[in-house]
Amino acid sequence: MYFNRLNFRREISYFLIITLFFISCSSTSQDEDVSNAPTNLKVEMILQGKDSSNPNGDGSGKLILNFSAENANSYKINFGNGETVQTSNQTYTYTYTGSGTTTYEVYVSAYNAEKFISQTNSILVYVAPGLIWADEFNEDGGPKNSNWAYDTGAGGWGNNEAEYYTTRTDNVIVENGFLKIIAKKEDYEGANYTSARLKTQGKFDFKYGKVEVRAKLPSGGGTWPAIWMLGSNITTVGWPACGEIDIMEHVGNNVGRVSSAIHTPSSFGNTQNVGATNVSSVTSEFHVYGVEWTAQKIAFSIDGNVFYTYSPSVKNAQTWPFDKEQFIILNVAMGGNLGGDIDPEFTEGIMEIDYVRVYN
Repeated sequence: MYFNRLNFRREISYFLIITLFFISCSSTSQDEDVSNAPTNLKVEMILQGKDSSNPNGDGSGKLILNFSAENANSYKINFGNGETVQTSNQTYTYTYTGSGTTTYEVYVSAYNAEKFISQTNSILVYVAPGLIWADEFNEDGGPKNSNWAYDTGAGGWGNNEAEYYTTRTDNVIVENGFLKIIAKKEDYEGANYTSARLKTQGKFDFKYGKVEVRAKLPSGGGTWPAIWMLGSNITTVGWPACGEIDIMEHVGNNVGRVSSAIHTPSSFGNTQNVGATNVSSVTSEFHVYGVEWTAQKIAFSIDGNVFYTYSPSVKNAQTWPFDKEQFIILNVAMGGNLGGDIDPEFTEGIMEIDYVRVYN
C-alpha cells in the first residue's frame, strides 16, 4: 500500500490546530462563567412593628426583605415554612400566617443563569391569633340574623332585673357602624323599663380563643351593661354547671369601676372569682374589653392591659367547666342584684358597640 507521509503530517498538523482552538474556546467560556457568578449577597430583614416592646413584631407576621448581589439577575427566597418565591426585584414583602411565635430559617439565593450564591438568616416571628368570627356592624338596620338571636321578656332573669327585653328597633339597632342597645324608661308589658339582650347561641360558639369587644357604656344610675359568655351545654346541664365568663360588667351607680368574673359550681352568684379595675371615661369613650381563654387560664383585659386572671390549681367539673364551647351575650339590664337602685331621673341609656371579634 502506498503511504503519503507528507499528507499524513499535514493532517496531523490540522488536527492539532483545531484541537488547540477548541481547548482555548472552552477555557475562555469557563473563565467567563466564574467571573459572572453572583457575589457579595446582602440581605436585610425588617419585621413590621418590631421594637423594644415587641421584639418579635406587632403580630401582623409581615416581613420585608431587601436584598442585593453583584452580577445577580434574579433571586429565590425560601421562607422556612415550605413556601418559596422567585423574583427579579430586590425587595419582597411576605406575611406569615401561622399563629404563635415561631423561628423561621429564611434562605435567600441570588442567581445569574446557573450560578448562584446563598445566605440563611433566622428570625423569630409573632403572629397574632387568627380571626374566626366577627361582627363589625357595618350594615344599618337590625342586627344580622345570621349572627344574633334574642332573649326576650321579663321575670328578673335570676337577678331581680327590672327591664323587659324586646327585639324592637327602639331597643336595639345598628346605625353608622355601631350596634346600639338602648335601655329606656317606659311602661311595657307590665314592666317600667325596656332593653335588649343579644346572644350568639345557636349561631356561633367556640372553645378557647380571644374575644375583643370595643364598646362605650351607658350612663345613669341603675344601668347594668354586660358582655359575657355561657356554656353552650346550658340547656342540658344548667347553670352554673355550664360555666359563665363575665368579660365586662359595669354599674351606673359606681361609674368607672369595671369588673370581670367567673361563675362555676364551686363559686357562683356572689362569686369569689372576680376582679375589678377603675377606668375613666367608660361612658364617654370607647374601650376594648377582652378575654383570652385557654386550657390553662382565663385572662381579662381592658385596652390590652390584663387586670384579672382565673387559673385554679385544681381543674375539675367544680372549678373548671370551661373545656366546652361557649356563646356570647350582650345586654343592658336595669336595676337588679348588681345594678342597684335606678335613678328616678333616668330616661335612657345606650351601650354602643363598634365590633365583636373572636380569634382562635
